[in-house]
Amino acid sequence: MSQDRRSFLRTLGVGGAGVLSMPAWINARGLEAGTHAEASAVAATARANGVIKLDSNENPNGPVPAVIREVQKNFRAAALYPARSEQPVRDAIAKANALASDQVMLGCGSGEVLRLAVQAFCSPSKHLVSALPSFESPAQYARVLGLPVREIPLDSELRIDLAAMARESRGAGLVFLCNPNNPTGHVHSAAAVKGFIEEVLRTDPEVVVLVDEAYHEFVDDPAYASAAPMIANTPRVFVSRTFSKIYGIAGMRLGYALGAPATLTKMERLRLPNGIGGLTQVAGIAALSEPAQLAKEQRDNRAARAFTTKWFTDAGYTVVPSQANFVLVQLKRDAGAFRDACAKHDVLVGRVFPPLTTHSRISIGTMDEMQRAVQVFKQVLG
Repeated sequence: MSQDRRSFLRTLGVGGAGVLSMPAWINARGLEAGTHAEASAVAATARANGVIKLDSNENPNGPVPAVIREVQKNFRAAALYPARSEQPVRDAIAKANALASDQVMLGCGSGEVLRLAVQAFCSPSKHLVSALPSFESPAQYARVLGLPVREIPLDSELRIDLAAMARESRGAGLVFLCNPNNPTGHVHSAAAVKGFIEEVLRTDPEVVVLVDEAYHEFVDDPAYASAAPMIANTPRVFVSRTFSKIYGIAGMRLGYALGAPATLTKMERLRLPNGIGGLTQVAGIAALSEPAQLAKEQRDNRAARAFTTKWFTDAGYTVVPSQANFVLVQLKRDAGAFRDACAKHDVLVGRVFPPLTTHSRISIGTMDEMQRAVQVFKQVLG
């Protein structure tokens, strides 16, 4: 029996009472929507049905059609432990990126890749360098392990300050660059990233650079390019990606790293065996099989993002130029209060990212969702 993408999500309990009543949400890339306590508190203020969920940078359309078909076809295999080799999905990712399979490492979401990177390359004498604010997981993992962290504030235009990060890289174990950056959506050009990496590697002969490209597929800036080609000649650089965003399978947890085999091996040995479920592997292969659908997702996100940006700009608010599936808006008021007020009207927006406490990160939903959401924003903002 065929299903559309929305009904497939409803079958699994996604978007209905089955999720909203859970004491701890299954959040994209760890805690995209906030802490579990925050998520539960927000959920309690909203109705189980009709909620517009703009807080976790997920794909509002769900999995691409090929994923639904393959998961349905293979669902009986859920009774079996996943294949240990993971070779088919690694091969599919390698082919999609014009790399060899031994240049691919899988992760239970890209969050596992980030954790493994901190474990493998940082130590009590080798600090982590990251921007502030940026995606928090690497810094959180480092602090849990008691490892030193140096977080570099964004510049006056809310861009990652590459020069300041490079200066702090001497003696570091890992330098984490999120490009496009979460929560701002800003992207650095290929030339800027290449120059930054070369400067970092000159600064310290042992430091490793991780470029997180979770939102890679959404970028349409012609000056941008993935850092993945650098791994051919630069083993101290690797890239992390995820299937949680444009491919729409955040709940199935599949991410990956692209890098030199020797670099990946240092993380691979720390991975949880059988951490990638069999259906997840099937879903990942299927997700890569529909480039036309991927292009449609890109167009739809671009249109809804432009609509949302224009609405806030016309209303007198500043929006950070975004190359992702979210926008960061300067509200000129407390972002936490705005989030809570929107939740009372069944619109969920992102958590607060200190020190940007007057900025709200708003994920991009469907065009219909954004058209309805801005009416709530208009009411809340007065």
